[in-house]
Amino acid sequence: FETIRTAEASSKVYPQYRVSSGAGSGAGETTGVGGGTIAAGEELFNQNLIGVQAGCVTCHSLESGVVLNGPSLAGIAGRAGSTVEGQSAEEYITNSILNPNDHVVEGFDAGIMPAALADELSEAQLRDLVAYLMTLE
Repeated sequence: FETIRTAEASSKVYPQYRVSSGAGSGAGETTGVGGGTIAAGEELFNQNLIGVQAGCVTCHSLESGVVLNGPSLAGIAGRAGSTVEGQSAEEYITNSILNPNDHVVEGFDAGIMPAALADELSEAQLRDLVAYLMTLE
């Protein structure tokens, strides 16, 4: 697997996530490489807190045009692959979680999304979250 580092000085390394249909994982259940599941990612997305950080749902709406503290994630899977040249949708979403200030959406300020979220998520949770966000077309 290729890897993504959370920061140059960080020791946290994550596999490059790809969403694919998992054989034997249940009828129609979609999993990410390494076992990320949509249902677990949706549950994580909807938590008010992830560790000591604000959860995704606290700042991101899933309704188009509805802005909370961060941009709406409605349709993120459909537009993420064309947001940063050279990054696939999965790479963009993963990097946006691990390194939120690498690309800041126009109209928002850097530093709003907690960079420490990367330290709160396990590798499995990150896979689950990316798998879920990749369903939001």
